[in-house]
Amino acid sequence: MPAFPAAFGLTSGQVEQAVRLAGMAPSLHNSQPWRFRIMPHLIELHADPKYRLPAADPEERELRLACGAALFNFRLALAQAGIRPLVTLLPHLRAATALAEIRSGGHEEPRPADVQLCEAIPRRHSHRQPFRNTPVSAEDKHLLVRAAQGEHTWLHVMRADQLDVLEGLVHRANRAQMADERFRAELATWVGRGDDSAEGVPLSAAGPKPEPQDQWVHRDFTGGLTAREPGTKFESHPLLVLLCSRTGGPEAELRSGQALQRLWLTATARGLAASMISQVLEVPETRQSVQELLGEQAAPQALLRIGHGAATAASPRREPADLLIDSASER
Repeated sequence: MPAFPAAFGLTSGQVEQAVRLAGMAPSLHNSQPWRFRIMPHLIELHADPKYRLPAADPEERELRLACGAALFNFRLALAQAGIRPLVTLLPHLRAATALAEIRSGGHEEPRPADVQLCEAIPRRHSHRQPFRNTPVSAEDKHLLVRAAQGEHTWLHVMRADQLDVLEGLVHRANRAQMADERFRAELATWVGRGDDSAEGVPLSAAGPKPEPQDQWVHRDFTGGLTAREPGTKFESHPLLVLLCSRTGGPEAELRSGQALQRLWLTATARGLAASMISQVLEVPETRQSVQELLGEQAAPQALLRIGHGAATAASPRREPADLLIDSASER
């Protein structure tokens, strides 16, 4: 097998590690819809059309959020290697699948905060189990809000008077998706997989099978292959936060994906766990209702459930070499 490409004066192994860490980002159904083109003085991030989810994500909004999260991981990995990354989103005259270009802004010592977030990347994964009944501290909430602000987005901590409406919207979105035969068929291909699969959600990371009394956990990642253990009860009052951008569109979604990952890694570094409640923003009608619930100029991008949870299994990842575009003909 040929050596992994080198770039920016880094060794082949350093670039491979950066791609490996980028590939640990969250994505809808763990689809991992990203690829990288590595050149000596330029690295491109591309969407991978093979991993589109047309039923759940027909506008590719979730795909761009995921690629933004992978881009943030890549930025952290470069920073830890002593490279200051310069990023251009949606570059001019780009290839159809190109979402970002990364160049080197020179060498600099990594900041301790970036090192801490980079070290959290392998520990971050979706927590689909119940949380403990320990509230998230005011200090941690403040740090999460600042993390979102650091990527030019903002974080709305859902208020108690908004939760009943939001819960109803989550239920409505879930019903709409599960009534769609195309959505059910697509979901079935990605969940309930064995641990030998390189993508999708394996049973070991699926969490309990949802039940009607669960307020905030509805999507069945078990594929109906396992029964729920008696007495398993989800928390009724998790911390729910809504990541928002000022505008919508592809560039805002890529920025929001980076903010999502900074937020999630900040939570992980603080000993918190999180999972996405994505269906309410995947269905256009309920996404519009969430925007109206906020009552201000905002484009809701991601809804997260955050709390304290025991360690759980991570979903698998593809090997870095499988994430490369290695032929000029693929431009």
